[in-house]
Amino acid sequence: MKKVKLQTLIFTALCTALICILGPLTIVIPVSPVPVSLSILAIYISVYVLGFKWATAATALYILIGLVGVPVFSGFSGGPGKLMGPTGGYIFGYLAVTLISGLFIDKFYKKIYMHAVGMVLGTAVCYAFGTLWLAHEAHMGLKAALMAGVVPFIPADIVKIIIALLTGPILRRAIKKIS
Repeated sequence: MKKVKLQTLIFTALCTALICILGPLTIVIPVSPVPVSLSILAIYISVYVLGFKWATAATALYILIGLVGVPVFSGFSGGPGKLMGPTGGYIFGYLAVTLISGLFIDKFYKKIYMHAVGMVLGTAVCYAFGTLWLAHEAHMGLKAALMAGVVPFIPADIVKIIIALLTGPILRRAIKKIS
């Protein structure tokens, strides 16, 4: 069994805390039951800091913390009702964001454009999963769910990806220096 460095566990806890702190901060869009949240930005940053394996652990831990009722989800909500409600699919989709973007960032370490590809693909899978869940839970058609749960969020998510692309590699290099 491979030993895990204490530093890895500390950074995983810190990234989980970052997601928990930024996740509840939201902007509500009047045309959508899905709020704009900063949690996905924290997830992108976590992938740079931890790599895909430990960032996935941090994201899963965030979801578990919210599941037990700690108000870490959008609008300071938590509990199983939030995860099983109309926006729960997007929260579970964060795992896809972490895995896909993380694999691209880890595999193509020096190719920033591939990091962007990974983030876009991961976010698209999150959108797909969340949209299907939203359509089912909110009794909406697929087009209505796309218009409520994806289209209004694309500009904000592009900005979050750009922020992550600008800050993530710097953080990753800084972490490598102290590791």
